[in-house]
Amino acid sequence: MSTHPPTAQRSGTFEIAGKEVARLGFGAMRLTGRGIWGEPDDRAECIRVVRRAVELGVQLIDTADSYGPHVSEEIIREAVHPYPDDVLIATKAGLTRNGPDVIETADGTVRRGPAAWPPVGRPEYLRQQAEMSLRRLGLDHIDLFQLHRVDPKVPLADQVGELKTLQDEGKVVAIGLSQVGVEEIEQARRIAEIATVQNRYNLTDRASQDVVDHCAREGIGFIPWAPVAAGALAAPGGPVDEIARRHGATPGQVALAWLLARTDCMLPIPGTSRVRHLEENTAAARLVLSAEEIDRLTDANGPAA
Repeated sequence: MSTHPPTAQRSGTFEIAGKEVARLGFGAMRLTGRGIWGEPDDRAECIRVVRRAVELGVQLIDTADSYGPHVSEEIIREAVHPYPDDVLIATKAGLTRNGPDVIETADGTVRRGPAAWPPVGRPEYLRQQAEMSLRRLGLDHIDLFQLHRVDPKVPLADQVGELKTLQDEGKVVAIGLSQVGVEEIEQARRIAEIATVQNRYNLTDRASQDVVDHCAREGIGFIPWAPVAAGALAAPGGPVDEIARRHGATPGQVALAWLLARTDCMLPIPGTSRVRHLEENTAAARLVLSAEEIDRLTDANGPAA
């Protein structure tokens, strides 16, 4: 019998909602149909993906009511409910859907859909969505409930305040934010403790670097979405390509290993609807980059990145 911890747990741990979870998690957005809309092409495979993630030591599973909508949460419940004690299910509310991000026409061609995710942050709506997520996920409380976007039409204090009320009622354990700046984080922290922040951040998009630095200083978990993007850095002969070849790894694994090396509060959540791809992503927890390789990748996108 192997004495090594499950693969994902080699990424280190971070505490959220009183649970120490492996820093390399799983993002469940892709457990849906084309354009993050409706049922996936292979629901059985998606169920296998979630179960395999848990087998590999993934303890942070991140979803949202708008993925499908609702489909991702339903698949997670079907796959692993009742949940292991060490697994943390995080979900989000505050974005609505008008339709799929892409549309397949009658002749089989694919074009961009409306790609509209309007924010709705009215307190009564956030409460309704929390209650519905509890029901779909089969939970009596949500370990991490995140405001998916700040609704500019609603005072931030009202949006975070409703999440705090849900927390006080025992329906939510920890509160997170998504796609916010440092000022918004600090405004929210005057109302409630903020456990995590989820912004877009990867090798090629570091616009949220100030937020990453702030989270590191304040002990807030940072969940980067779109974590495996490497862009031109992964082109043949580029730094990602060269480092991947050196380690016998994939560009995606290098991108994830770089994120994990950035700060101990980094919690990447790569997503997929295929077991093979899940196993490939999770193997990034075993990839250890040298200090020189980390610096090279960091500097590849410009100083102060």
